[in-house]
Amino acid sequence: MAILLLAMFIAIPIIEIGLFIEIGGWIGLWPTLGIVIVTAFAGTTLLRLQGLAVLQRAQQATARNELPVQEVFDGLCLLIAGILLLTPGFFTDTVGFLLFVPPFRRFAASAIGRWLVRSGKISVSAGGFSGGPPGSGPGSGAGPGRRGPMAGGPVIDGDFEEVDTPAPDRDRIGPEDQR
Repeated sequence: MAILLLAMFIAIPIIEIGLFIEIGGWIGLWPTLGIVIVTAFAGTTLLRLQGLAVLQRAQQATARNELPVQEVFDGLCLLIAGILLLTPGFFTDTVGFLLFVPPFRRFAASAIGRWLVRSGKISVSAGGFSGGPPGSGPGSGAGPGRRGPMAGGPVIDGDFEEVDTPAPDRDRIGPEDQR
C-alpha cells in the first residue's frame, strides 16, 4: 500500500505537468489557467449541491433506522472529488468530475467492495435486525460467517456466579477510627 501511494505521488504530478505542457501548447497560457480556475469554482458548486443532497439522504436513512452506508460512501467520494477539483490539473479534474457522477460512484463502490471481500479485509452477510423476511436475521440458518446455535458449530453451555469482593481498607478515605 505504501508503494502504491509513493507511485501515485510521483506519477500524478508527472502526468499533470505533461498535460499542462500539451494543453497549454494547443490553447495557450491564459485559456489553460482560466480552465483550471473555472474547474475549481465548478467543483466547489457541485460539492455544495451534491453534498447537501447526500447529507439529506443520510438523515432520512437514519430516521428510518437504516445504516446510511451508501450515503457515507457518496459523501467520501464527494470529499475526494472536491479536493481533486481544487488541486490544479487536468487529470485530477477529470477524476474529480467522474466522482460527481452517481453511476460512476456506484461502480466504484461495487469494485471496492469486491476487492475488500476478496482480500479478506471484510466479510459481508445478508440480513439484519428488522425489515427482512422471517428467518433472515442474525444467527438464522447455517452458513459461512454465521454464529450461534443455528450455525452448525459446537455449542458451549456454561453457568456463572457473580462474586462481590469487599474493598480493601487501604482504598478507603477518612480517619482511621471511622474505618
